This record gives sequence, structure tokens and C-alpha cells, in this order.
Amino acid sequence: MTAVTDQDHDERADQPGDGDKAGAAAAGNPSAKAPRNAPGNASGNASGGESTDRTHARVPDGDSASCTASPGPTASPASPGSAGSWDDGLIARRVDETAGGHQYAVLDSRPAAPPTVSPLVYDGPLRSRLEALRELVGLSRTRLDSRTLAEAGRVLDEASARRRLSGQHTVVAIAGATGSGKSQLFNALAGVAISETGVRRPTTAAPIACSWSDGAASLIERLGIPPRLRRRPLPTGDAESQLRGLVLIDLPDHDSAAVQHREHVDRILGLVDAVIWVVDPEKYADAVLHERYLRPMAAHAEVMFVVLNQVDRLPGEAAEQVLDDLRRLLDEDGIALGEYGEPGTTVLALSALTGDGVGELREALGQFVAERTAPARRISADVDIAAARLLPVYATRRRTGLSEQAREEFADRLADAVGATAAGEAAERAWLRNANRACGTPWLRLWRWYQDRGEPTTGRLPSRTQADEEATARQRVEQAVRTVADRACAGLPAPWAQAVREAAVRGSQGLPEALDELSARAGVPTGRPPRPGWWPVAVLSQASMTILQFLGGLWLVGQIVGVMSPNLGVPVLLMLIGIVGGPLIEWSCRMAARGPARRYGLEAERRLREAAAGCGRARVLDPVAAELLRYQEVREQYGKVVGAGT
Repeated sequence: MTAVTDQDHDERADQPGDGDKAGAAAAGNPSAKAPRNAPGNASGNASGGESTDRTHARVPDGDSASCTASPGPTASPASPGSAGSWDDGLIARRVDETAGGHQYAVLDSRPAAPPTVSPLVYDGPLRSRLEALRELVGLSRTRLDSRTLAEAGRVLDEASARRRLSGQHTVVAIAGATGSGKSQLFNALAGVAISETGVRRPTTAAPIACSWSDGAASLIERLGIPPRLRRRPLPTGDAESQLRGLVLIDLPDHDSAAVQHREHVDRILGLVDAVIWVVDPEKYADAVLHERYLRPMAAHAEVMFVVLNQVDRLPGEAAEQVLDDLRRLLDEDGIALGEYGEPGTTVLALSALTGDGVGELREALGQFVAERTAPARRISADVDIAAARLLPVYATRRRTGLSEQAREEFADRLADAVGATAAGEAAERAWLRNANRACGTPWLRLWRWYQDRGEPTTGRLPSRTQADEEATARQRVEQAVRTVADRACAGLPAPWAQAVREAAVRGSQGLPEALDELSARAGVPTGRPPRPGWWPVAVLSQASMTILQFLGGLWLVGQIVGVMSPNLGVPVLLMLIGIVGGPLIEWSCRMAARGPARRYGLEAERRLREAAAGCGRARVLDPVAAELLRYQEVREQYGKVVGAGT
């Protein structure tokens, strides 16, 4: 029995360079004993010749076709004493080289109508996670570099591409190191010699696809596998129905010396729905396998099989010991093992050479394919990995944002920078000075007028022209901006902290000049301060005291010149009342003016503080708050991506 290619009869399956020599026995290619579950046997030609009698039968099919072929001679089991085999002890591999012939059927090259397949449908939670991831990437493009978002973008692209393809097929890749026997296991599962096996390394030069049902052409094309490397096993009843929907890919060696082979492996591993890792007793603990592949793919535990092949080389209980050690290594890699009914990686021991355990793998694989959940689980694991890589740029364990205290401190710093306190004190002094002038004695007012002659009008502030006398201290403003930016960045991941700082710096440009203008407009108002209602009474009282002084003085002068009768008591009393009453009224007015003057100064300080705070809020705090709000949005989306609450 054998497989067929998707090419016309003029393109031979064993054409050099195509990496597939199924059905032909290459020189030096040892044969394998037929698996117990395989309907027939594929053996190599020990002499290197090709003794086959090919019969062409055209079978149209959309992806591949099956055919019936007369089986070749059955290879006899290898024995330690046979001349055609060799045995080197515990790790020796038995090779039985027996000649055999095969018959092939070749597909018709005429295109056939593609079968109708249903696209893949993701469940609600996975759809929500993908939508959240797409929203997350969109919100983050202006804040994060493309390399940081590359993995998330790749996952979205692959999820979208896979959703458009068949949901009734599961693509499973068989991967392994050189000499692990993965191609032999591939043939054992297919029941026919599709992939070349042998001691020559590397044996598999290009990936080979084998599909158990129609409708998988688009899936295989997505992997970049050409039609000449696509196969279809012979229908074998139970085996055919058991693996229906399976697309099996035989990969080149992941540790091959050929760079293109490793590139094939890395590319296809990112596209398949599940992976069967084949290890042997010699390389199951290989650091390259664990560090480069298994450990990074720990999140894909539910869509991975790990198979310990060639257990027929291990005597006695050695197979169980190696299997236990393999489980221990997988556990150290963080790979959950599907034991005791729990979800995780299936770990099996088998021998593709003798067929021991192949049936168990086929049964587990058939159940796995029948569930049709592997593609969605693979995408979900990819989302988990992308979310884990984005964790440092989104997650934080500290509370973020600007507290009310930080906002108030920023406003206070700006108020200090524009001299709000000094402006309020100046307004208070101006009010008191105006009250003293209005309610003071005429003699004191005359003296003050003489002193203030040539100075600005009462209640006005002198204009400041010196740089060190400006209302805004530039250094204080810059310090205030740096402080509030540091407070806002506390606990944020580095990219978002940088975005917040940049927003604060952009807002601070031109802020000192704006505060200067604001200080000139919202500072102490020009002109005289408002007068309270008791000022006229105080002015009249002060005028009365002055009049009494004049009357007493005129009376005394009249007595001196003899115009009036002598009486010193009354004029002296009037003068004393005026002289003492005037300063007393002035002092009383000064005491009474302290309260209104203080309120007037506080009101001037409040206006300037509010104006400075409003300017700082519009230029600095609002842009910073916008960045923090954007971070909260992406944090909520990230919570949906990882499946956690926000």
C-alpha cells in the first residue's frame, strides 16, 4: 500500500530535490518493520535499485486521492542474528533492509470542484479576547513601538486567517530532532511509507502533508507546502474514520545542519493547530529542544503531544524511568501534563519500528481531532503568550493617576511662582494705606502727600521691569511641571510614563509667559480699592475734630487780640478734643480697616491663584490626565485580553 501525489503522471514522486521519495527505496535506506496497526508494509531496497511496477490510475479529488495498490513483499522482523541488521546494545537501532516493490496511482491534473467546508468559528470568550487585543493594539500604536506590538499583530493576523479556513480539519505537525524517528512515526500513523526514513541525515528535507479527508487544500497552502508534497493515505476502514479531519505534517529536523530546514520548522510551528514532539532515549533532554521550543510553547500544553519513540531499544524498566524523567523535564519547562483527566500535554511512549504504542497514539489523536477544538485552543494559547509579553508595558501593581493632593500642590507651586501671596499682601497694604489716607488727620495726610509726591496713585502697584522682579519665576514653573509629571508617572510602565512626561513638557512650553500675562491681568486691580460704608462717618468725624481744633485756635487768638473775653478753658478744651480726637479716630479706623483689608488681600490672592491654577490645568494637567485616561482604557482592554477583571 502507498500514498499518491497531487501532480500529473509526468511529475514523479521521487523526483530529486523535492524532499519526498515516498514509494521508492533510496540507496542505503533501511526498511522498518510494519506497524501493527498499518494495513501493509513499506520497505526500502537494500541494493539501491528501484524495482517497481507502477500502474497509473486517475482519481480526481480536490486535495488528494486514495488508491488501491498491491502490497509488496512483507519485511521479516529484525533479529539480532540476522545478517541484514545490526545491534549496538541499549541505544542500538535495528535496521532490516529488505527489498520490496510498490504500485502507485497518480492524480488527474485536471482541476476538480473544491469540496464545501465550514469555516472555523471561535466561541464567545475567544472572540471577545481577540476583539480586545485588536482594540488594545489600535490604542497603543502611537505609544508603543512596532516591535513591542509585533507578536500581538501576528496573533491577530493568524487568528483572522485561520478563521476563514476549514473548521473541520485539525493540522498537526510531527517535529523532532535528527534520528528521533518522527518520519517513521509519520508513516506508521498514515499506514503507508510516505516520508523517507533511513540512517542518512538529514532525511526529511521539506515538510510533507498527509490529509485524511477532503477540503484541506487551503490549510495546506497556508503552510506553503507545494502539491507535489501532499499525500493521501489509503482508506483502511476504522483507521480512516478514526483520523478523519486530520492533516498531518512531517517536518524537517529542528536541529538540522541545513538552515532552511530549521526555517521550515519555525515557520510551520507558528501556523499549525497542534504539535507532536518526537524524542528518543538519547536526545529527550536536549537543551536546544527544551529551551528553544518546549519552554516557550508551555502555554500550548493542551495542543501538544510528547512522544518518547524507540522504547524498544530500552531494556526492562528503563523505558518507564526515561519516561518519568521526561515528565520531570516537561514539568520544569512549565508544561502542564494531561494526567488524571486534567487538560495538558499528552505524554506517551511507543516504538514506531515495532508498532508498540502507535495504536494508543492513534486513538488519542483521533479523539483529539474529533473534538475540533484544537485551532481555537491554539489561538487562545497564542493570545496568552502575546499578553504575557505585553505584561511589562501594561500591567502595574501600584495605583496610578494624579491624586487631588498632587493637583493642589501643583496649583500652589504655580501660585508661588506668580507671587499670589505677595500680590495679596500688596493688595492688603494698599487698602490699609488708602484707609489711613481717607480717615487720617489733615496734618498727617498733608505730610504723607508731601512724601508720596511723584509716586504712583494710591492703590496702584509699581510696574516691574527687572527680570528678577517678574511675577513668574521660570525656574519655579519648570520645577512644578517636573514634580507633577513625576507624580503622574509613579507606577506606570515605562512607555506610558514617557508619554505622560512628554505631554507635561509640551504643555509647559509657553506656560511662564502665559502666567506673566495672567498675573498682570488678574493681579491687584488698578485704581482705588472699594470703600466700606463707615468711611464717610469716619471722614466726617475726622473733619469735626479738625474743625474743633480750628475753633479752639481761633477762640484763643481772639482772646489774645482782645476781640473776645478771656476764657482759656473752653478753647483749650476744644483744641484738646480736636488734637486728641483726630489721632484717636485715625487709630480706630486703622483697627477697623484691618478686617476688610485682609479680606481684600485674600480675594486678590484667590483670584490670582485660581487664574494660575486654571492656566496650569489647561496646559499641563489636562494633557497629562488625557494620557492617564488612555492608559486606563488600554489597561481595561488588556484585562479583557488576559481574561481578568479590570
